[in-house]
Amino acid sequence: MKLRSIGSIAFGACIALAAADAVATTLKLSHVRPQGTTADTDVRAFADAVGAATNGALKFDIFPANALGDYTVVQERVSVGAVEMALQPIATGANRRLQIALLPYLATNWEEAQKVYSKGSPVRETIEELYGQQDIKVLAAYPLYFGGVSLNKEPTNVGDPDASKGLKLRVPPIKSFQLLADNVGYIGSPLPFSEAFTAVQTGVVDGVIGSGAEGYYASFRDVTKYYVPLNTHFEVWYLLVNAETFAKLPAEQQQAIEAAAQAFESARWTAAEADQAVNEQRLVDIGATLIPVDAAGLEAHATKARATVWPEIMKDMGDRWAKPILDATLTR
Repeated sequence: MKLRSIGSIAFGACIALAAADAVATTLKLSHVRPQGTTADTDVRAFADAVGAATNGALKFDIFPANALGDYTVVQERVSVGAVEMALQPIATGANRRLQIALLPYLATNWEEAQKVYSKGSPVRETIEELYGQQDIKVLAAYPLYFGGVSLNKEPTNVGDPDASKGLKLRVPPIKSFQLLADNVGYIGSPLPFSEAFTAVQTGVVDGVIGSGAEGYYASFRDVTKYYVPLNTHFEVWYLLVNAETFAKLPAEQQQAIEAAAQAFESARWTAAEADQAVNEQRLVDIGATLIPVDAAGLEAHATKARATVWPEIMKDMGDRWAKPILDATLTR
């Protein structure tokens, strides 16, 4: 009886340890979009793929719609391991050199975008290195769209970057967007994302720059009366994991994550361009007016942004550091 009791205790201890291990391999995964959006669906498909590949040994608690804080806060939390994973835009507060991926008109079409942001490119390698300095590992890129301007008031002269529009735009707290708005005829007003919708709704600002049709449909559709597809920037998010957390996972779980992340990125490059058109049409379907800009207007904006915005951001990042990366990118 005594031996049986000792055996039972030992068996129970093993079960308890196994349960503890299961809890330890449940990772928090944050993202910025509401439930049911394309990004949410893709994140859940990634999680399911990893779960299947690890026979359920690695699971995820998914937190959509900035439930754990906005992307600037979550990036800090991923850095220290308080949140293990995230899919979200770049936050430049911890390192201004991350602005290199956010330069306006760094890519002007989808073919260029894939060359600029795909794995192995100078910009991608730089982004991975800079995130690595924050103890964050980049697992995948998630391309979304070329950006534009969402407005609650009708604009004029949308194809002329030198024409004053007399409209105030909420810009993300990132210098490149502030400079871009100010240099193409708008008035940039930095506001946190959490305040942006109310600011447009109440007339504090007249619209928003820094996102594209998908983002405006997801978060600003009730205040988007006009949409101008200016191709302001190419929006790429990154699937991130705390580097220390990743390093502590068993090798087979690391391999499962990386394989699923590669498939996650590849599928997104295939779908992103068509999704942009779908989301532009969604804005039209809810009553927004899409105001197209012709090729000459887009080129004029790109030329002005590269002449006025790029030098300021390069100075902020360090010219000697940024120039070789951009030169290598533009000659690929």
